[in-house]
Parts: sequence; C-alpha cells; structure tokens
Amino acid sequence: MPLGDASQNYSDASDTALRLKVDLHIHSDASHDGRSSVESILERASEIGLDAIAITDHDSISESLRAHEIASEYGIVSIPGVEISTSDGHLLALGIDDLPEIGMPIDETVEKVRDLGGLAVVPHPFQRTRHGAGKVDDCDAIEVYNSRLLTGRSNRKAKKYAEKKGFTQVGGSDAHTVSMVGRTYTEIITTIDSKVETSEKVLESLRQEISTTSVHGRRTPIHLSARQIAKGGGKKAAKSIKSAMFGLL
Repeated sequence: MPLGDASQNYSDASDTALRLKVDLHIHSDASHDGRSSVESILERASEIGLDAIAITDHDSISESLRAHEIASEYGIVSIPGVEISTSDGHLLALGIDDLPEIGMPIDETVEKVRDLGGLAVVPHPFQRTRHGAGKVDDCDAIEVYNSRLLTGRSNRKAKKYAEKKGFTQVGGSDAHTVSMVGRTYTEIITTIDSKVETSEKVLESLRQEISTTSVHGRRTPIHLSARQIAKGGGKKAAKSIKSAMFGLL
C-alpha cells in the first residue's frame, strides 16, 4: 500500500517545511500478539516511503533496540520504544533505552519516561477493552487515530480530548503483522534545519513548538484484528503456563 492511499487530514504548513512520515506504534514478534520480525518491518517501512518508525512491543524493549541499531541498513530511522503497561492502562514510551518499571500509575510512568529522555504518548486512550488509559492529565502526545478500530468512535473521542487539552496529536498503525505497517502514520511538519537521520532528530522535531502534526490513516481489516487477538491470547496463555511451570521447580 503506497502511503498516499491513506485518507488524509493535512494541516496548514509552508511548502518549504520538512515533512516526516512516521509510524509511531508497531509490534514485532517480541510482543505476545505480534507476528513479524524487525527485519521485515524495517524493509516494509522503507518500501512504502516512511521516514521513521517506532517498534513498541508490550513490556519489552530488546527488539526495538535491535531495530534501532540496524535501521540504517534499510535507509530508515527506528526510534527505540516500548508499549508499557501501567496500572491505569497502556503508555508508549519513545526514545528510551531502558524499560520503565511495569505497573506503576500512569502519571509516575510519564515522569519516568521523561527522566529517561523520552516522550510519553497515550495510545488508544478510550479503547477500554485494549487497556486505554482514558483521560490522562499529563503526557507529551495523544494517539488520536489507531488503525485497530471498529466504529471509529474511540478515535474521534481521543481527537476531541486532545484538542480540548492542547495535546500534540499523533497516529499509529498498531501493526501486529508486517502488511499493516504504515496503515496509519503521523506526518510531522517542522522547520528543523538539519537532515533528519537519527531518532533523536525525529523526536526533536516532534517536540518543537513550531512543529505541527497531521494524521493519516485507514482501519485494519477486522478479520486481521480478530486473528491477531486470538493468536495473542494463545501466546500469552502459553507464556503464563511456562512461567507457572518454572515456579513449581
């Protein structure tokens, strides 16, 4: 799927501004419900014209760090990150090298992510069945379009909340299989005056007050979402059984 096929929602910006296409929410096979290697994800992202991605596995950062190290071989930037489980719901931690403690309150996790030099992004905040954190008072950005949706109501609610609170708006494919990479992406429109070749530069462009974002996305086919949920449940159950068996030794 070429990126231009996605439904578009451009914001006003100068024709001379730098536009970066970034998918900030992707899962590899390190996630219990992921199916794709980091190599296949990087290759796909490069093929469809993304400038950068973030692999954000559930409570695991190892494959994201590996993607960060090898991304230049694919002509793309990979931002290290993780989708961390807080006591209030999920949080994307972008631009960090260390895994924050799992299960802390979300406000404390946001502060920890910042202490580690990262950005704290709330994904699918109003999709409660997927551990959405709801109305968060403090973060660096809100995911206002997540491709894994049914009616789009939760995405619309997230956008309205982000607008009300003045949060930066981003989108992510939440891809759990390589074909869905780039299904949704964030276009960062910035006047940063140097070539963006590192994850730090991508995050710097997102932090800039003079930068704006535009979100482009399409829904993940429902049959794929259902298959991923079923597969993820099986892998998660197997992992729990394995942990329980080790506990009996």
